[in-house]
Amino acid sequence: MDKFIAHILIVDDDEGIRSLLKKYLNEKKYLVTTANTAEDASKKIEIIKFDLIILDIMMPGKSGLDFLEEFKKTINTPVILLTARGEPSERIEGLEMGADDYLPKPFEPKELDLRIKNIIDKTKQNNLKRIIEFQNIKIDLNKQIIFQNNLEYKINNTEKIILKEMINNPGKVFAREEIGKLIDLEKERSIDVIITRLRKKIEINPKNPKFLQTIRGAGYVLWIE
Repeated sequence: MDKFIAHILIVDDDEGIRSLLKKYLNEKKYLVTTANTAEDASKKIEIIKFDLIILDIMMPGKSGLDFLEEFKKTINTPVILLTARGEPSERIEGLEMGADDYLPKPFEPKELDLRIKNIIDKTKQNNLKRIIEFQNIKIDLNKQIIFQNNLEYKINNTEKIILKEMINNPGKVFAREEIGKLIDLEKERSIDVIITRLRKKIEINPKNPKFLQTIRGAGYVLWIE
């Protein structure tokens, strides 16, 4: 059996577009699953891990933007938005919600294929950087595990989001407000609790942190050099 490049979910209420894209992308060696509503897509996302989602904005019932806002809170799957309207405000709103690209209808399947390849390639490159080792610490963001001195600690989605951002910006000081926006949390005390919990998984001596440090009056920084 041929090896597929990636598993793509197409969410569009237009059966013709779903069938056309599925046939075209299958020929390009993509495994394709389709959904005709946001509700149908939600059910499939719960049981299948997709590499990319192609999402129509204008759908009956829950719109594509509502669906995007909802699932991006917990799932970081790349998304390409499709729409029959090219309104700049709509495009900006979708990108602000976490979409990776945007393509107005009608479009050439070849252009969609190129955009898919760009996103898949970037995702693969990012995944290569999601296993980080420094001194006696190994952080695996894919498996959501921290290894420290032969001990293994699980990290939840909130901790993963914070670590990913800090790892991608080594030496940057993150204010509590900035961390709060990343995880949709406003209470500074709650953010301090999360950082304390992370220190217990990263630091040999959490009370005297070496890697995840507090910068007084500014916030937190992760030193992984």
